[in-house]
Amino acid sequence: MNKYAFILLLFLCSITSVFAQLKSYSFEKAEQLSKENPRPFVVFIHTSWCKYCQLMHNTTFKDQGIINVLNSDFYFISLDAEVEDDVVFHNRTFKFQATGPSSGINELAVELGTIDDQLVYPTVTILDMDNNILYQKASYQKATTLMAVLIKNRNHK
Repeated sequence: MNKYAFILLLFLCSITSVFAQLKSYSFEKAEQLSKENPRPFVVFIHTSWCKYCQLMHNTTFKDQGIINVLNSDFYFISLDAEVEDDVVFHNRTFKFQATGPSSGINELAVELGTIDDQLVYPTVTILDMDNNILYQKASYQKATTLMAVLIKNRNHK
């Protein structure tokens, strides 16, 4: 019986090693890495309370095809729009702006996620190496939809 348990354990270990993990970077780290290896940035703007953000995190960003393309062709940055820490990006410091006694938003989330004067969660923004917005979409996106966008924008340096 121990022989079968050992074989099963080896099989399970080999399965989990096949699945890649999505690499997520801070803005500062992505900028640093892009100096030697330029790639576009994919910024996923979300909040902890947004059910569609969590759904996208648990489905779209768990898709192995999405993970492979993001890891190889982009720098993926997950930005909690309500982060209270300063975020440094492109030689600017973006600060948390209180909107109420226990709520607020980071200035960078506003700058990268606002579409038609509204910030909606989740938002995916793709930036080229000059920090120009190549793509911006506010809503839940399935893996197939996002994959088409990634393929279209992966060669913008």
